Amino acid sequence: MKTKLPRRNVVQASRWRRQDVCLTVLRFRTLLGISLLFIFLPPTPVLGIPAASVVKPMLYAQAQTEVQAGLDLVNQGLQLIQQGKLTEAIAVFRQASQIDPGLAAAHYNLGLALRQDGQLQPSADAFYQATQADPNFALAFANLGAALLEGNNLQQAKDYLGRAIQLNPKLGVAHYNFGLVMAQQGALDQAIASFKQAMQYSPKAPEPAYHLGLAYLKKGAVDEAKKALQKAIQISPKYPEAHYDLGSILLSQGDLNAALEAFRKAAEANSRYANAYYAAGLVFLRQNRYSDAQRVLKYAKDLYAAQGNTEWANYAEQLLERSRNSNAQYP
Repeated sequence: MKTKLPRRNVVQASRWRRQDVCLTVLRFRTLLGISLLFIFLPPTPVLGIPAASVVKPMLYAQAQTEVQAGLDLVNQGLQLIQQGKLTEAIAVFRQASQIDPGLAAAHYNLGLALRQDGQLQPSADAFYQATQADPNFALAFANLGAALLEGNNLQQAKDYLGRAIQLNPKLGVAHYNFGLVMAQQGALDQAIASFKQAMQYSPKAPEPAYHLGLAYLKKGAVDEAKKALQKAIQISPKYPEAHYDLGSILLSQGDLNAALEAFRKAAEANSRYANAYYAAGLVFLRQNRYSDAQRVLKYAKDLYAAQGNTEWANYAEQLLERSRNSNAQYP
């Protein structure tokens, strides 16, 4: 019988929540570590043809037409993103990248849209093309590294994220993803340093603080882990994973009431977070509150089953049966 808490997939738990930025962008967030920074392009100004280039005016005019067409398509794609028309936006961004292969914004926004559509490898290819079109495009390198990280290609992810940091040492999302790589490779001290830098450069993002807490927890630095998780919750009060992990620490320390409150907040933040209900059931069992334990364990079991997690559905059923037997013995 499983009486310890279920673990999560750490990388999939990381989501960079939305925040306003004062740039010509749509919104800034990350999806599994990928920074969705859709770039709006200003209209191309009317350019006068310098005397030295008048020799081939038709070629120059053709190039200018292609550049303008690519820019127009990128902005059209961004409007489609705002309207929630992801498939159409992908087609338009792809067309822009074909018309003007040197337009980094076309490749970059194509990569973001493909990633949002769940097409990981094509998105990585698009980010790579963005870095080729503009070798100084730090955010493209950061997103390429994030895509490779999600594909578990850690060494290449590390290389590209390192390049992003070289180009822009204050790019918080690059430090954050670099920290994820270091954590997966077991280099916890480097991961901690990277997460701290991400917190410095992206103070409104809760994920670096959250993963800082996980890194400290792996090192056995429980007090530091609690502080980092509390910081993540301070930034984003409805962060279910942060509440859950904080509750796990409190439960291990025997602070049952505080642990139960943390699990309750995790469930409030995500009503389908089965782990939170399962953990609350453990607390209720320790408090001999068998009826309450049965209620939340039944809910956890049903959620696990609906989510296809038969293993933990069975564990929840075992705890549920234990609570029934205890309730019968001590009504």
